[in-house]
This record gives sequence, C-alpha cells and structure tokens, in this order.
Amino acid sequence: MARIETLPVRVGEDLIIGAGQPVVVQTMCNTHTSDVEATVAQTLELAAAGAQLVRITVPGRQDVPHVAEIKRRLRAAGCRVPLVADIHFSSETAIDVAPVVEKVRINPGNFHPDHEEARRQFAKFLSVCKEHGTAVRVGLNHGSLGRYITDRYGNTPHAMAMAAMEWLEMCIGASFFNVVVSLKASNTVVMVEAYRELARRMQERGVVFPLHLGVTEAGGGDSGRIKSCVGIASLLQEGIGDTIRVSLTEPPVNEIPVAQYIAEYGDGRRGSARPSAAPDPMLDAAILWGPKLLKREIDEIPAEAGLSEYLRDEIMQAARRRFYKPEYIACPGCGRTMYNLQETFEEVQRRTAHLKGLVIAVMGCIVNGPGEMADADWGYVGEGGGRVTIYHKSEPVLRHIPDSEAIDRLLELIETDKA
Repeated sequence: MARIETLPVRVGEDLIIGAGQPVVVQTMCNTHTSDVEATVAQTLELAAAGAQLVRITVPGRQDVPHVAEIKRRLRAAGCRVPLVADIHFSSETAIDVAPVVEKVRINPGNFHPDHEEARRQFAKFLSVCKEHGTAVRVGLNHGSLGRYITDRYGNTPHAMAMAAMEWLEMCIGASFFNVVVSLKASNTVVMVEAYRELARRMQERGVVFPLHLGVTEAGGGDSGRIKSCVGIASLLQEGIGDTIRVSLTEPPVNEIPVAQYIAEYGDGRRGSARPSAAPDPMLDAAILWGPKLLKREIDEIPAEAGLSEYLRDEIMQAARRRFYKPEYIACPGCGRTMYNLQETFEEVQRRTAHLKGLVIAVMGCIVNGPGEMADADWGYVGEGGGRVTIYHKSEPVLRHIPDSEAIDRLLELIETDKA
C-alpha cells in the first residue's frame, strides 16, 4: 500500500522525512552526554551501521555545551549524521539547544504543570526553531500525557491523538511545518490505534505531518524484535509511517539492522533484488502474521505456516492475543540511566519467568519510568545513586532501595500480593 502523503520535513542539510521519501532509520545513544568522547564514539558507530538520525539526551541546560562539542567533533571527523536533542520537562533546555542541533524531540505537555504556561513555552520554543531551521518531533507516549488531557479523555489512544492534535494546531498557527510526530506505547494495540486515529485526524485537517513509529520500551532479545515488527509493520502496511526506531534494551547498534529490515518492508524493498540483509525467518514471520493477529483478521497462526511453538507464542503475545509468559516493558536506556539496565533486565526476566500474565517494567530513570510503564503491574525504576523505586501499578510502594536488594524485594512484594 502506498504511504499516506505527508509534508516534507528537512533535518539538517540532506535528510528529508516524509513526502514519499524512503523510511528513515534512527536510534539513540545510551551514553552520558557529559561524556563527550563516549558519545562521539557511539554516534560514529551508529552512523557507520546505517543510522540516518541519532538522538542524544540533554538532561539540563548544563549539557548544551557538551552537545555543541559533540557535534563539532563529529563534523570534524566527517560525520554528517543529523543530531536530535531529547528533552524532558525543561522548556529552557529545549530553547537553548535548538540552535545547536538539527532536530529536537519534546513532549510539550510536560513543559509546565500549568497547561497555558506550557503552551506559551511551546510557542517560544517554536519561534527559536523557526529562526534556526531546526526540525521538531512532538513525541507523546502512552502514560505521559498529563492530567489536562487524561481528565478529559482518559489514558487512551484517543487521548494520545487528541493531545498531539492540539500541539500540531499550534504549529500550524505559527506557520511552522518542519514537524514530525510520534505516539509511542509499549502495548502494540494502543500504539496502532493511536497512530491510526492521528493519521485520520491529520488527513481530515488537511495538514499531514510525517509520523515517527516505534514500540516504546519493547525490551530485548527475540521478544523486543518481534514486538517491534508487529507494531511497526502493522502501520507501515496501512501506509502510515515515515521514520522508525526499534527500541531494544541492548547496545543501540543492535537496533539498526532490525529497523532496516522493517523499513525495507515499508518501502517495498524486501524481496527485491538488493535487500540490505539475508532473509530472517523470525522477523519475516512476525511481520507476516503479527499484523493479521493485531487487526483480528485471524485468531491463530495456522499450523501450515510451519512455525515453532515458541515463535507462534512470541508473535501471539506481541499482538496481545495470548500470553504464555510475563509481559515485559523495558526501556533501551540513555544518558539518564544510572545503572546497568541490560544486565538488570535480564536478571529480572530470569527470576520472574514463572509469573505468567503479569506485566513487569524495568525502567532506566524516573524521567520516563513512572509514566511510560502505564500498563505494568509492577515496576523497577532506577533513581540514580545505586537506589531503586518499586512501583505497584502506578504507585510507588518502596523507595530508595539499594539496587543490590531491589530484585529480591520486588519478588517478595509480588509473592505477597499473590498470596
């Protein structure tokens, strides 16, 4: 199916997102931005692996000079990959960094607790981006919408689409169109429904911005890859999506080949004479059968498909049709993460594998953690300084637990709750 026609968004000198261009593959550094050498080295690695856009976290205004130095060193090394600054909560940081990078990712609803003040800060931010030719991603995630919108519509796909449309209307009103938008969720059903509604509303409005697709906090290993294939491919098959990121709780370079594989399906290149990689039966199966399950075109993967029981179960779970093990939500980590996220996630998986039906989140920091694990029954969230907060549903039940004890305490709480 042909992709929905969108506006073109220019990011840097040469990269265009949308307007019929091939699907753009991007990823994010997990280094600390203050560690300039490590961030430069990782960005070079990611660009060499095929990342067309690289995002780095900017925790505060003190990190803006580090971003400028990272960019200077990359350009001196001949690396032209555009940089995206990832901002949470601080409109001042977003405004300061906008002249430095090619693109800024923000959730405008988090700019200020008072919604009208958030709107004023967003307008100021847009004026700076317009002046400097900086692209913007309006990125709203399930679970991080803010009370202004959830009090009206609940924490739903509809609420995500309505929240995005408010900020996009402000962009239109400011004659600022260099905007990409995303509505990510770890739940593939929520993610697909939200993007569908947003695409429809933009088409009805007559202004269609490019869409950045991703299953946020997808986890790692086969499960993370399969979940990403199911959610992203479902939308690409409907002509929705212009740039993608596969979020894995692994080194970010591992995300690139999976994203490239999915992007080739979206562009119609997979199966052509010159795909970028040999066929991957697991990814092929997830891309073929996952969307059919997610859209309820089928209830089971047919036996004649020849898939192993393990792969059938993984695809069924990714499509939210049948759960054979715990569901895990785990962020990929970034410069805000203050502990070994991948190692901890793998240990949590190992020790909770028997808890079929539970949704367990392992999150890198308190910035994203509490909001983006909206679907979780239990959450392990890093505080920094070797401490962890454990959540039950959306409520913190234990704070400041040493990370050496945190998994034991999490298991104790789960067993007590089951009793």
